[in-house]
Amino acid sequence: MLDWTRRAACLDLDPELFFPISMEGPSQSQVERAKQVCDGCPVREPCLQYALSTRQAYGVWGGTDPGQRRELSPAEPQRENVPARQLRGGR
Repeated sequence: MLDWTRRAACLDLDPELFFPISMEGPSQSQVERAKQVCDGCPVREPCLQYALSTRQAYGVWGGTDPGQRRELSPAEPQRENVPARQLRGGR
């Protein structure tokens, strides 16, 4: 399950460090401090994979901010709109 969290470098740190009010402006230094913690974390990869798979929209996870995770995430597959009558074999 989430056993990797017990080995995380952030385990004993204030979670607020990883969830700044914003990702820009004065909060940027907080984001950079959080990413520095992640740099030396033994479970950085599982943390990042968790954030990507659960679509974490906020905070620093696995050394990435939300914008970086959006770039790493595969785009949602586009559904083609097919009229219901075509799906039933109608014309």
